[in-house]
Amino acid sequence: METVAVIDFETTGISPRLGARATEIAVALVRGGHIVGRYQSLMHTGAWVPPFIEQLTGISNRMLDGAPPAAQVMREAAEFVGEARLVAHNAAFDRGFWQAELESAGCARGAGQRPAFACTLLLSRRLYDDAPNHRLGTLAGWHDLPDTGRAHRALADAETAAHLLIRIQRDVERRWADELPDAGVTHDLLVALQRVKRQALGRCVAHHRSSC
Repeated sequence: METVAVIDFETTGISPRLGARATEIAVALVRGGHIVGRYQSLMHTGAWVPPFIEQLTGISNRMLDGAPPAAQVMREAAEFVGEARLVAHNAAFDRGFWQAELESAGCARGAGQRPAFACTLLLSRRLYDDAPNHRLGTLAGWHDLPDTGRAHRALADAETAAHLLIRIQRDVERRWADELPDAGVTHDLLVALQRVKRQALGRCVAHHRSSC
């Protein structure tokens, strides 16, 4: 049974390319439609948290002063994830920090070995065109997902994204039950679905089955 790791970062800014660093990471492991494991930690990089970020996340510079070093946290997170496939909401954001912080910790994979992320934001845009918008908090309310705590803290957001992933998996299974391969709604299928237009979803499922 496939295990996926849903990742969420809190950070000092929007991109590591602009000098932003992570302040917190959380991972929720999902297997068989359930959350089966959790990892969370603040992380100290020496980066300064701007006031508006502190107000948004509740993570202060004082809190980070006592946090474990970022390299230690990323090594622990990478070990926790292991060989699990990766998922995030707005994965372009989290993928950038995942790779940048692993590189800073000295444990990143080479460019040709970087794992593909499934993105619950992209998948939601293709599956739920009648949603008010595709922000994580909006989708959580729209789908009546479990309340996981304060938004913009890594563990709460990772768990919410994990519940959204489980809902997406179930909806894909219901919608295309007769077209799915024996393995069901796999990470590879979700990555394929997020890359096609909404009108091509059914054809994508059928093609994926024929190629398995």
